Amino acid sequence: MSIPMTLIIFGASGDLTARKLVPSLYHLYRKKRLPDELQVLGVSRSPLSDDGFRDRLATSAREFVSNEWDETSWREFAQRLHYVAADASRPIAVEEKLRLLEDPADGRSPSASAIPGGNVSPTPSAGRRLYYLSVSPDLYAPVVDGLGTAGMTRSLGESWRRLIVEKPFGKDQSSAKAFNATLARHFEESQIYRIDHYLGKETVQNILVFRFANTLFEPLWNNNYVDHVQITVSEAVKVGSRGDYYDNSGVLRDMMQNHLLMLLTFIAMESPSRFEATALRNEKLKVLDSIAIRSLAEARDALRVGQYEGYHREKGVAPESRTPTYAALELSVENWRWRGVPFYLRTGKAMRRRMSEIVVQFRCPPHLMFKLPPDQELQCNRLSIRVQPDEGIHINFQSKVPDTPTTDLRPTDLEFSYKDAYPDHPIPEAYERLLLDALNGDASLFMRSDEIERAWAIVDPFVQVSTERSPESYPIGSDGPTGAEALLKRSGRGWLSLCR
Repeated sequence: MSIPMTLIIFGASGDLTARKLVPSLYHLYRKKRLPDELQVLGVSRSPLSDDGFRDRLATSAREFVSNEWDETSWREFAQRLHYVAADASRPIAVEEKLRLLEDPADGRSPSASAIPGGNVSPTPSAGRRLYYLSVSPDLYAPVVDGLGTAGMTRSLGESWRRLIVEKPFGKDQSSAKAFNATLARHFEESQIYRIDHYLGKETVQNILVFRFANTLFEPLWNNNYVDHVQITVSEAVKVGSRGDYYDNSGVLRDMMQNHLLMLLTFIAMESPSRFEATALRNEKLKVLDSIAIRSLAEARDALRVGQYEGYHREKGVAPESRTPTYAALELSVENWRWRGVPFYLRTGKAMRRRMSEIVVQFRCPPHLMFKLPPDQELQCNRLSIRVQPDEGIHINFQSKVPDTPTTDLRPTDLEFSYKDAYPDHPIPEAYERLLLDALNGDASLFMRSDEIERAWAIVDPFVQVSTERSPESYPIGSDGPTGAEALLKRSGRGWLSLCR
């Protein structure tokens, strides 16, 4: 008989569960990838029955799974969904419901009144449990402490306990260390899965395949041939309903410390000895350890920030807020491979288009034998990895225009498009891969405590100086503040336009 397995979602009445988690689980079910024994338990304070929970999720799932919705398969899948109304920081009711799910034939459940403080017995049950914190960050510590005090965090043989934590992981290095210490009081590091959904994207994982399953580019992947790297994550949406959170966070904490730095590590890392969590995360940490920590003066010089027009009118935003909604910065990776190659990172809201892209700009030939027209400049080789949308890889090179009296050069693209190459394999939601990996105990695409703390050490100086002056205003639907161009222009470089 298989050991019971339960995914427990704290904060199950929230947006993440409806938009991402349950639709992803439903997709996995339709693909026959979910473990047969998996049950899902939603936990929130809202008074709902199991059927009420299922009906609410069915409404949202129809929207978010779009053309893959099937009424019959949903009804089958929905039988796995259960609910308990409970205070996540006092999980007595959660434990009672879990034990009934794990052994329906056993009507016994622990009595809170018989235990001092209302906690359950610390004896682990026979079920396998994956806890998912989909709650406000200020509830992370109380929920973890509640689980630990109730004896619900200790694995016993195959009856494992694991924890998925959504970002943000603190607001600076100091708070990240404190949060990691809270987790460590109740969970081993091997039990903790810090989730950054960017690492679950197929196109991000393909960076590793592109680099380490091919030999074509490895000889060029260094400071002898690479001029600089640009990493862009632009969002067309505004802050919207997240004004209260965003105005206390800002773009550097919200995007730069996690998503963009993780993309940088995938581009700059050395090849792990094997595709396995410890080896992969060790190489990522080596990159982060090689990034120079800026002094405050250096951070001011290497940072440009902006704020889109009308940000102050967003709900929850302070009238005189200096919180940036755009940031561009320059980092250096101080090792033999990348010494002298600047990495330029930029991200912002309310920009021209939604786009996530990594561009590796190669150096120009040391001598060009072909004479160019006076008004033409050589466009040096460029490789771009489009993470979203129009996912793919583009290689730009020079070619000769045929049947011309002189040797006319023109930039040409070699293109790989996921949509064209795999028309029968649509790109899945990132949470599908990450949820399945956590259930299977594969932490390769999750972040470790030392990665988190080092990433904050890199970003902290930029956060400290980002609100010293009012950020430059930029129009909604633009490429960002014009001042960001100066960051690259001083070395004779420039940002690539978002409207390409």
